[in-house]
Amino acid sequence: MPNGDLNWIAGFIWNIADDVLRDVYVRGKYRDVILPMTVIRRFDAVLESTKEDVLKLSKQLDDAGIANKQAALCQASGNAFYNISPFTLQDLRACAKQQQLKADFEAFLEGFSPNVQEILEKFKLRNQIPTLVEADILGSLIEKFTSNDINLGPEPVFDQDGNIRLPGLDNHAMGTIFEELIRRFNEENNEEAGEHFTPRDVVRLMANLIFFPIADDIRNATYRVYDGACGTGGMLTVAEEMLDRLARDHGKDVSIHLFGQEVQPETYAISKADLLIKGEGHAAENMKYGSTLSSDAFPAMEFDFMLSNPPYGKSWKTDLERMGGKKELSPEHAGRFTVEHQGEELSLITRSSDGQLMFLVNKLTKMNHSTKLGSRIAEVHNGSSLFTGDAGQGESNIRRWIIENDWCEAIIALPLNMFYNTGIATYIWVLTNRKPAHRKGKVQLIDATGISTQLRRNLGKKNCELSDTQVRQITDIFLAFKESEQSKIFPNAGFGYWKVVVERPLRLKTDLSASRRALFRKACEMAKDKPLANLIDRVTDRLGAGPHLNFNRVLEAVEEDAEKHSVKMTAKRIGLLKTSLAERDESAEPVVKKVYKPGKAEEDPIRGFYASPAGEGELIVTYEPDSALRDTEQVPLLEEGGIDAFFLHEVLPYVPDAWIDESKTQIGYEISFTRHFHKPTPMRSLDEIKADLEALQNEAEGLLDEIVGTEKRG
Repeated sequence: MPNGDLNWIAGFIWNIADDVLRDVYVRGKYRDVILPMTVIRRFDAVLESTKEDVLKLSKQLDDAGIANKQAALCQASGNAFYNISPFTLQDLRACAKQQQLKADFEAFLEGFSPNVQEILEKFKLRNQIPTLVEADILGSLIEKFTSNDINLGPEPVFDQDGNIRLPGLDNHAMGTIFEELIRRFNEENNEEAGEHFTPRDVVRLMANLIFFPIADDIRNATYRVYDGACGTGGMLTVAEEMLDRLARDHGKDVSIHLFGQEVQPETYAISKADLLIKGEGHAAENMKYGSTLSSDAFPAMEFDFMLSNPPYGKSWKTDLERMGGKKELSPEHAGRFTVEHQGEELSLITRSSDGQLMFLVNKLTKMNHSTKLGSRIAEVHNGSSLFTGDAGQGESNIRRWIIENDWCEAIIALPLNMFYNTGIATYIWVLTNRKPAHRKGKVQLIDATGISTQLRRNLGKKNCELSDTQVRQITDIFLAFKESEQSKIFPNAGFGYWKVVVERPLRLKTDLSASRRALFRKACEMAKDKPLANLIDRVTDRLGAGPHLNFNRVLEAVEEDAEKHSVKMTAKRIGLLKTSLAERDESAEPVVKKVYKPGKAEEDPIRGFYASPAGEGELIVTYEPDSALRDTEQVPLLEEGGIDAFFLHEVLPYVPDAWIDESKTQIGYEISFTRHFHKPTPMRSLDEIKADLEALQNEAEGLLDEIVGTEKRG
């Protein structure tokens, strides 16, 4: 059927909303009625030809006492669904009484098979019936959907002379009409569209990116395609169509199985209904309802191709709580989101305020490692997935896990305002566990922000699109894998860094004056530590009131006195001395942490081992760090000479008493498109600046002359 006819039918159904629902529903709620009614009218029309056979068989099975009759009834209907009510929608047109119509319509709905019942439940169509009956529009709605002006059935409608008056709609054509209705409603409700609707141009590009590189390697085989945030199922159906077309173009016969999961009830119902409408009953059964993160519907399955547009900037705190919490995930979830990597245990749990990267992790755990093609993934993210999260945190760990496993092929920056409900920057990540040889160890960044076509009118926030030519242009840049103004290629390690913690010694000045000791005594009383207060008084008599710039000598005197009077100097007591008698002073000596013999180790200023004070021979001294002076540095993994060289050249010349706490060094990864594709604004020439200044001066002089002239005339 020509696309023009399909658009006319979609427009006819679209107009039913205005004709029947206006003044009863607000525009944003039209879809709550129109979409489920379109679904049940299509199901009803498909089942008309086998209706009597299904009713006859149902009665026979009931008479025989057979309860499990679904398979037999599906076989009788010739579809993956059936209806055993005595009514069709055409039958209900003749019912004039609203209450009888209500009862008959409800009986008609009850007659559908369980898979359709689930769709109706998620659509919440039954909740709309009281409103439709009260407004006396249920009959009008049914009449519109069964109008003689349109045919939503698979068989043609003939005129009196036996000529085709209305052609039949095959499953693909009906699916196209249904998807067009979904698109229109999503555009109408653009503030919500991004949760489940990705523009078709973006989906085509994503499909190109996962299928084109392996088009020549497609075999006569079965392939599984998965979307863990499937929304209305658009990505899956586009992926299926493209894979099927590429297979036929290469003379291959493939079997494609679709799998999806969706947490929003209505969009889940749409995805399942769309597949049933297209005659893909098995695929419809593979659409699962629930949260992919906390209730994965396919925990043990692997997939060949995966693509998604997961929610971003959306809290997944409830899911995290269901999973057991960040500190102690339940075993089933710990296996997905905690990994052993290069001898480390990495937590892949992101901030609870944004779970988009968790969907990517979920896909990576479902990669097929046993086939030649492995798995290919395309997923849409916003910019935060590129850089949010410090080294050692979930987001950074995910990037590290991906890049160090050499799974990331490319990241493509899309034009702004590509989506219906957001104008922010978006990116497509392309990943695989079977990189071709020329891509191994490398990541391609593609700046496609300048490739788009402006729309004649905005669709929500969406003001541009990718034409077919532009989709192919971006695909070709990806396939070429060459450096250009829009394409940059980097070694994997180019995105990694060491986060090092730089410490400086704590320097304390000790005050043993009478006023300070009085405060110290009060602190000791609160701590119920009178022996310590008496001890300080004796040490003061010995050392004097100070101030003392060497806390180590004060502490040594305290420890000597404590030993004489059998007072144990615990860490708590030493801490009380530091907080109540001492204060930070840059002119004071560093506070010693440990003194020991180096053995075979050599003095190492980078790691905090310093030359011992004169007279201490070969003893090595380490110092207490000052948390107030603690700093961090990011050292690129590709830094020549590594951390040591960076520290010697970039830190020690400015803070010679600093050292690195190696126990806190962590590896992080971040990706900055801005840094790699930044185009600085060219500086203006002196002649241009001079011309502007002269113009401003002439303008000011002209205004002044005008003001003076006005005053003279006055």
